[in-house]
Amino acid sequence: MMRSGTSEEQLLEQQQQDIEILRLAKLRELEKKQTLTERIFKGKNIREQSIFYTTCVLAFFSVSAGSSILFLVPLYVDPALSTLASDFIERPTLCVTSRREDLTGLLNCTWSSCREGCTSDYFKCTHIYVNFVDIDKNENFTYPFNATFEELANFTNEIEKTTTESVLQVNIKGCGYPPSVRCKNFTDTFGYEGAIYPCYYSRKNKTVVMTAYNRHSQVNTIIHFFIVPFIITVISSVGICIIHCNCTCKKERPKYRRPRVDNLSDSSISTRVEQLMTPVSCPGQVGM
Repeated sequence: MMRSGTSEEQLLEQQQQDIEILRLAKLRELEKKQTLTERIFKGKNIREQSIFYTTCVLAFFSVSAGSSILFLVPLYVDPALSTLASDFIERPTLCVTSRREDLTGLLNCTWSSCREGCTSDYFKCTHIYVNFVDIDKNENFTYPFNATFEELANFTNEIEKTTTESVLQVNIKGCGYPPSVRCKNFTDTFGYEGAIYPCYYSRKNKTVVMTAYNRHSQVNTIIHFFIVPFIITVISSVGICIIHCNCTCKKERPKYRRPRVDNLSDSSISTRVEQLMTPVSCPGQVGM
């Protein structure tokens, strides 16, 4: 009896040890799975955060650059393109103000030599007309910047001027916004009869004259106010597309046709079985 009791106790102890070993092994396995899950979750969390902040930055640049184009094109880009298209001379010539007209009324003010603001209607305007030395006819002419007013006055009497009057404008559109355009200073400086100053005329339309022109600055205006925002908008939009859309090319999987399903009725199955069970005789065994 004592031996049987002792053996039972040893068996129970062995079972308990086995259970404890299994329990510890299970706990270790659960700890490994939990650690792996935490690492995966942490990696996904960092990736999601990086995608979120990258998307916010790209969206900010895309919206800001795209919105700026809507305002910069009519205010700066369009006048710069029109100025380049008019083909103004790059070397200044000499202009003399022939007369000035201060008009009122919407019908009389279809254009103005200078206007602050380019979108609203204007009822008061100033028309400034000038004569200039045609450089195309006088290729050797150079504006004498160091000459006195009396020398310039005598000089203009000797040089052949255009027979028709031209219109003096502050820029190609005849309008602008402070501080770059101040019409009071413009009319006070160039708006009195007999004023002499350097100017630039359009080769395509010699009736349009401006007091300042720089081709390089017009090109820089187009680059800074249109090309750069446009490139930023395109790059930001493409970046957002790559992050959130599946923009990679995938090969199309070939479409397999489903096999034709034969008649699986009982009669067809029995007919096939009978055909398989029928012995096939060889031609050489007929005589035997």
